[in-house]
Amino acid sequence: MKQNHKLTVNFLPGELWWGSTNCLGHKMPFSAKTELKEDFTKTAPNETMPFFVSNFGRVIFTDSLFKFEISAGAITIESVREIHLSKEGDTLKEGFIAARRKYFPIDGRVLNRDFFKTVQYNTWIECLYHPTQSHVLEYAHSIIDHGFEPGILMIDEGWHGRYGQWEFDRLAFPNPKTMVEELHAMGFRVLLWVVPCVCPDGEFFINKYCESNALPPAERLFIRRKDDPYFCALTHWWNGYSALLNLANPTDYKFLDDQLQALMKNYGIDGFKFDGGSVDMYNGFINEPNLDIDAAALNKAWNDFAAKYDYHEFKDTFLGASHATIQRLCDRYHGWEEENGLASLIPDSIAQGLLGYPFICPDMVGGGEWSCFTEGKKIDGELFVRWAQCSALFPMMQYSKAPWSCLDSRDCELVLAAGKLHKSICDEMIEMVARAEKTGEPILRNLEYNYPNKGYAEIKDEFMLEDHILAAPVVTPNTYERKVILPEGVWIADDGTRYEGDAEYLIDCPIERLIWFRKETA
Repeated sequence: MKQNHKLTVNFLPGELWWGSTNCLGHKMPFSAKTELKEDFTKTAPNETMPFFVSNFGRVIFTDSLFKFEISAGAITIESVREIHLSKEGDTLKEGFIAARRKYFPIDGRVLNRDFFKTVQYNTWIECLYHPTQSHVLEYAHSIIDHGFEPGILMIDEGWHGRYGQWEFDRLAFPNPKTMVEELHAMGFRVLLWVVPCVCPDGEFFINKYCESNALPPAERLFIRRKDDPYFCALTHWWNGYSALLNLANPTDYKFLDDQLQALMKNYGIDGFKFDGGSVDMYNGFINEPNLDIDAAALNKAWNDFAAKYDYHEFKDTFLGASHATIQRLCDRYHGWEEENGLASLIPDSIAQGLLGYPFICPDMVGGGEWSCFTEGKKIDGELFVRWAQCSALFPMMQYSKAPWSCLDSRDCELVLAAGKLHKSICDEMIEMVARAEKTGEPILRNLEYNYPNKGYAEIKDEFMLEDHILAAPVVTPNTYERKVILPEGVWIADDGTRYEGDAEYLIDCPIERLIWFRKETA
């Protein structure tokens, strides 16, 4: 990518910055001592924005793929588009709100409230690549039988035949309409996993491919090769090599939309988990594609297409903060680590909100990285419980691995209790969602956002919901008491204890307890 613009910004004394991608949240805030170099011209992981905001209200923004380096007390940004530096206030909150209004105002879309009413479920870890009708129904019935509330149920990868041919595999799902009707009767909403990839062989592909060759090259189905637009350009992604759809092309748009609408009409499917479509997927071509837009625009077209569906979930979104959409943290390992385990959930979600994505779902409870759950891998019951507790006060919460299948009865009850806590605040959460739909402000916040320049910026194991709920989950192993910092005011803990703020406390947190507080109103 040719870099036409470059900006170097020196840190002011005491200045801290957040920005770029939620995947670096555990490294934030960036300080004058940070040494970091990232290239987001070829990839833009999970939720990424070419945006930085500081605790002094300074803002950096561009609207293209970018590189940045933090070294020797300065941030250097490179982009093909103009890079803006401005002073938008004196605090993190003031800088964010002004930047939101100026550069990426939220579209005001009202999201489906079912995402926030109760926990969500996903078949991924339970079934991996081989879901079946019987296994999905068994999973759903077990959810109810073990006292969990029904909610959104996502049937993940493998329900279909070949990629791009979005029809149920009839050997695995002999009667999908009956299955969906049964799931609906139980109280579930049903989403299916899809990607913009197409297997470039087989009768279905060949027929569609040949039909579209009668169209002008720019309108043909599937992204074509630049050197010969008769042939498809292939990309390399995590499941091999595929043709790709360009959702900015009306032919590709109709090809996918017709199939998804048919699934909704014929089987009663409620919506879709839109995976992939990422910048790196659209940059992974092994043949130069015949395109007049770049990978960022292709990712935007994928997300614009998907956002029209009432029930949706995204995982790979670049420069998409203007859309009010359901966003999930990328797959985490079943571990305690700060970089990609339980301890990453809070800082990465704080970063996600500060990038303009307030409607946050942490990864599946226990972790969504499938390799951690293959045969012979040990499941840590304490980790599983603490993960559920940490997720309970997030805007959304999602299960995949069935706790009753891998935990003892006590731990399973504690995971169930976390889900009940999540359910208990759903009405209040929906009110917070409604406000965020209008303002675009983070729902899940760090203390620095609400209490600027009080020394709270480095706290990564506490978070707030708006300005009146504070959670202090345990994210480290064998921890049964922990330090909790409370900002000014009076705070009522989960056990009813009253605490004076602007102070630090050492609080007992046995495995049964998630420490959280409400701020006392005058």
